[in-house]
Amino acid sequence: MNISFLLNGERVHLSNSNPTATLLTYLRETRGLTGTKEGCNEGDCGACTVVVIDDAGVRALNACILFLPQLDGKAVRTVEGIGDVASPSPAQKAMVDLHGSQCGFCTPGFIASMTAAHINGDNDHDTTLAGNLCRCTGYQPIFDAARAMETVPRPDWLEQDRQALRALPTQQPTMAQPRSSEALAALLMEQPQTRLIAGATDVGLWVTKQFRDLGAVAFLNQASDLAEIAETQTDWQIGAMVTIETLRLWAVEHIPAFAELLQRYASTQIRMAATIGGNIANGSPIGDAPPALIALGAQLQLRRGATRRVIALEDYFIDYGKQDLQPSEFVEAVLIPKRPHALRCYKLTKRFDQDISAVLGCFNLSIDKGVITDARIAFGGMAGVPKRAAHVERALIGRDWSADTFAEISAEWAQDYAPLSDMRASAAYRLRAAQNLSLRYFHDLSGTVETTVKGVRA
Repeated sequence: MNISFLLNGERVHLSNSNPTATLLTYLRETRGLTGTKEGCNEGDCGACTVVVIDDAGVRALNACILFLPQLDGKAVRTVEGIGDVASPSPAQKAMVDLHGSQCGFCTPGFIASMTAAHINGDNDHDTTLAGNLCRCTGYQPIFDAARAMETVPRPDWLEQDRQALRALPTQQPTMAQPRSSEALAALLMEQPQTRLIAGATDVGLWVTKQFRDLGAVAFLNQASDLAEIAETQTDWQIGAMVTIETLRLWAVEHIPAFAELLQRYASTQIRMAATIGGNIANGSPIGDAPPALIALGAQLQLRRGATRRVIALEDYFIDYGKQDLQPSEFVEAVLIPKRPHALRCYKLTKRFDQDISAVLGCFNLSIDKGVITDARIAFGGMAGVPKRAAHVERALIGRDWSADTFAEISAEWAQDYAPLSDMRASAAYRLRAAQNLSLRYFHDLSGTVETTVKGVRA
């Protein structure tokens, strides 16, 4: 596969490169740029964070699960390209002056995250640094360093990279790098076994941790029409390649409760790479987005060649590891209906940031004159798939909007869910938690109980 990109201002062209070679391996083993560290090698610790620049903006991304073809037409800045000993960047200088670095292993990742956030004008340091896990000097010196950057100018190399990108030769499109949904549909009709790679935040671990051969692959990051959010009279159409971070920022205005949930989706680095289509298509029973979307009544638009079909999102998940997806078919968009809602989502984890749900419950009830007239409730972590609470919903409709109602129908939860026990929670805990979250939803909507964590409703 042929790839062209900028690396610390230098034009790089790779011919016939391994499509599943990671940027981290290339930096350290081929280029000798060892400032970018390998920690977890799965996108959790942030030691490998780099800055990536393209037409969509500036992002902090994890190099360990970033495949080289995902960089085609982009610019990359590692810690060596952000600053050096002779001319340190403001982030590097602040980390030294304010004692934010101890052993130094994690520091390059912090520098990259701080730099990307500074360029984007994002001063929510709690959030932007949540994906950089090492804290050997404690939180305060690192946050002090991030705050010290807030008023400094953006780096000169940013505009230099943007100008150089405009002069970068355009690669001829290939089947493995489709530039539209049309091209992707044609590829899958011809080669239905092709593995699709969107953000690689899940598939990347198949390579770095499981050492799997992915076979024939196609990278979707250049299919720009799949990365759009469109509005019709009845729906919002969210393209499958819309990143979780883009979706979160959109949802702040349109569906605030969904935005609050997505803020707890992994880290900034992962949210800037992961896509909504990938989060759904992999069929995980503990994916963050599906329960919320199911509670909103979302539909899934699937495409095979020129043929499209639309199904309820909950119907896509058949069983653990099994989805309603035909050969040559792919997820094209998520359709969220434009109608009033009372969505609330509650994610139960051992940590606030960067943790997988033990239980994730999303509630969306309609109440008219004190009576529940409609109910959509979906959970993750309670079954082999994201699943609606159909028995609970039926038991609630027509009942009074009261705490007593939720207590009286508590036995219905066991009709909907028979959860497993695992390292995150026991089956009994999960079932009791679901019952308690329904009561929490009542108090939340009624305004009688409100809990906030870090300024975000828990």
